Amino acid sequence: MLRVLILGGTGDVAQLTARITNITGVEVITSLAGRTREPVLPAGNVRVGGFGGVTGLVEYLQHQQIDILIDATHPFANHISWNAVVAATEAGIPRLLVNRPPWEKLLGDHWIEVENITNAAAALEHQAKRVFLTIGRQEISAFTHLQEMWFLMRMIDPLPANVITPPGFILCDRGPFNLENEREILTHHQIDTIVSKNSGGNATYPKIIAAREMGIKVVMVNRPPIPPGEQVADVESAVMWLLDKVNVLQ
Repeated sequence: MLRVLILGGTGDVAQLTARITNITGVEVITSLAGRTREPVLPAGNVRVGGFGGVTGLVEYLQHQQIDILIDATHPFANHISWNAVVAATEAGIPRLLVNRPPWEKLLGDHWIEVENITNAAAALEHQAKRVFLTIGRQEISAFTHLQEMWFLMRMIDPLPANVITPPGFILCDRGPFNLENEREILTHHQIDTIVSKNSGGNATYPKIIAAREMGIKVVMVNRPPIPPGEQVADVESAVMWLLDKVNVLQ
């Protein structure tokens, strides 16, 4: 029985886990970071929480006798992705990165592309009045100095009571989101600018479509550099890669 560890963090993980679970002779463990209070759990064995850096991940791979590591974390969770490279190398096991394609700017999009959240906040100054902030809750503090603006801040879980936020309203919701709902949000709150990470995928893309239709600016945070190594763009390709490895290792 080959043991596969999937580092989760995207909506594709449940589908990937379900597909791999059906492969004869393979056992799957899915690891989630635990940043959301009630994550959507994939089928099979699931662990929640960090590993304690590279050393902890190596120890886990060895202790659990993991044969293959698949990194399906969020495109902006680059710290764990780089740790996965080092840990897989030290453990001497194959590693695959599932890296879904980023969104591409289309005709009608009004994007201001920036390299990080700090630059996104700077891009808003003197350019926006009512902002739809769709970056999650981890980096809200980068916008607290923008007191002259109003922010609609969408996140899965509410913030702790002691966290300082910019002026505005917190909307707790979980994707996938539909186009009609995103149009309604932008209209009701009179949004003139969206801040988004270029996470790719379909779950949150409707806001980009709505912004295009309505002529609303999007401050788009580009992805951080990805680590070297084998990578695929979708679940089907990941399954095919795994099947090849299984045939070699068994």
